[in-house]
Formats: sequence, C-alpha cells, structure tokens
Amino acid sequence: MPALTLAPVLSFFSAFQRVHPSVPLRTFLRTTSHKLRPARLQPHLTGTREAQERVLARGAARGDQLATIWHESHPGSRPTIVLGGFVPDATEQVLLLRGHLAKSGPVYYVHYPADGFSFDLLCAQLDDLIADLARTMARPPVLFTVSYGSGLALAWLRRHRESGRSPRLGGLILISPVACLDDLMEPAAPKPTTLLGRAIKPYLESGETVQADAVEKSRAVFARMFEAGAQNKAALQFLLTRGELTRLRAAVTQTIRQITPRGAVERVRSLCAMPRIDQASPHLLPLTEAPVLILYAEKESAVLVETSPTRRALLSAAQFWFPHSETRVITNPRGAPVQHASLIFHGANFLPPILAFYRRLKSRKIRVAA
Repeated sequence: MPALTLAPVLSFFSAFQRVHPSVPLRTFLRTTSHKLRPARLQPHLTGTREAQERVLARGAARGDQLATIWHESHPGSRPTIVLGGFVPDATEQVLLLRGHLAKSGPVYYVHYPADGFSFDLLCAQLDDLIADLARTMARPPVLFTVSYGSGLALAWLRRHRESGRSPRLGGLILISPVACLDDLMEPAAPKPTTLLGRAIKPYLESGETVQADAVEKSRAVFARMFEAGAQNKAALQFLLTRGELTRLRAAVTQTIRQITPRGAVERVRSLCAMPRIDQASPHLLPLTEAPVLILYAEKESAVLVETSPTRRALLSAAQFWFPHSETRVITNPRGAPVQHASLIFHGANFLPPILAFYRRLKSRKIRVAA
C-alpha cells in the first residue's frame, strides 16, 4: 500500500497563503489545480486510420492537410472532442473550460493544419477517432464545436446522413455556429457588413491564390477581434492571471501568423462548400438523434449578418434538425455584451448551460441503463 502524504494539501494551503487578495477565488482554485495536476497534452495517433487512408489513396487530399489531434488523458468515461473556429486553435479556444471538460473524461483537441485544409480528410479523421473511442471508451464522445468548427460538424453529420449512416455521438455542442457563407455575408449586399465578412471577401475573389496584403489584412482582423476582448483589463483580472494572458496572447498570435495563404484559401473554400442547413432535404433529417446544445451570443454582429440562415433556423426551429436539442442566447446582464464565441472573455456566461448539458448526459445514461 503506498505511503500517504500530505504534500498536495500542504502545497495547496501554502499557495493559498501567497495568493494576492485581488485574485478571485475561482481563478485561484483553477490555477492551483493546474499546478497540482498539470495538463499533459500529447499528440494522439489513432489506432484506426482506415478512413484517412482511403481519402489519401484516391488522391482526394494531401498529406500536409492532415489535422493534428492533441490528447489529454483524464479519468472518466465520457470523452470530448473539440473543433475550434478559424482561429485560435482548439486548445486556446476552450482554455478556461478545459478543467470542466476533463471532469467527464479525456479531451481531444483538433488543430487544423497551417498550410492547407481538406474537409474530406477532416471527416475521415473524425470517423477514425470516433471508431477508436467506440472500442476503448464506455460512452460515446461529446463533439464540442465553436463557430467555423460547428459548420464543419454540421456538414460532417449531413455527409453521414447522405450515406445512410449516423456517427456514434453522445452529444453535440454548437457555440455560435458559422455553417455557410451566407452566415457571414448577405448575398445581395454590395459589400460585407461584418468584420469576418470583410476579412474573407478577398479570398472569394482571388481563386486559387490571394495577394499578400489581403492575407495581412485578414490576420489583422482576427488579431483585432482577440484584442477587443483582451482590452478589458478590469474584467480580465477575474479570468486570467497575468502569465496566462501573456501565454494566451502569444499562442493566438502565433496561430494567426502561421496560417499560410494556401491554408487560409483552403479553409475559406471549405466554408463556401458548406450547404445551408435550412436547405437540407427532409430525408436527411434529423441530422442526429443525440442530445444537442446550441448557444448563441447576445452580440454576434461582428461575425454573423442579421440574415444568417443558420441562426434563424436554429433559434426558431432547432428540433426540426435536432429533436433532442436546447437553444439559448447567452447574455451578460452585469457587464459588456457577450460576443461571438467568446469562451475566454465570457466563459463564465457560457459555462452554466454547458455544465448542465454534461449533467443531463450523465443522468440520461443512468435512465437508459435503468
């Protein structure tokens, strides 16, 4: 029997005595927990690569279009797969939620390649990962998706329904979903009205290549969207330590800088190919029978146009596509309005319905077993 030790407890109280009085207890507990049990990200190599190899063998994608999947091992039987937006990477996008996701089981983060993108190959990687998890985990995974990642997930589900199959999902979370080009740009408008629409417009006009100045402008837009949240220093001190903010800013900046023109063009091209959810054929519905949580921000206007077909469809009739779904608009009554997919700067607003969703999944499993 291993010897008992008070070292973790003493370390915790020692840290508590040193904590600055201005640091909120929630931030202190989170950072102390990370010190005692640091997250160890490791590249995940799926034991099954059949779907990926089929895509590569028929020449439908290049090897450099493979996404990198990172893995955090945690006890628990409910894994989570995170698909992020255009930027930042998935690990930064859910930085403040990682500890909560880890309570259910292992977490897998899908990082899109910097120098290319293939929707076919991403679908294959998801298929292989979920096939792996079906063999090794007691419960099917939750697919946690953000913005552009939600659009990828919806298109992936539609592809499965077109082939007469349904992936084995335990749940699906859609945060501020961007699921088609019309979500970002009104077809009849003379020019884009949103920040993201202005960022991607040059890619729509350039074909296979894009001018270097257009790439720099789009990088500046994404950096500006991040910095807009980071400027509220009074709010940030309740969310992140100074070191965390420095590391987060460096990681986001690096991700933005590393995306090559070809990588940006191929990501935008994949968005343009996404079919509108409100134009899905009735025989493809529902897209999944799994429980679904759909969360929009109260202020989506920097990214989504007012006529966004995905938002209109999911806010008015989500059960048509997802019979076991809940849709909510996240607000912040005591501060700055919640922005598009603001899981860092408004994580506390998004967190309660996310935690409630995981609790319902757990109780649902118990009811099914009974």
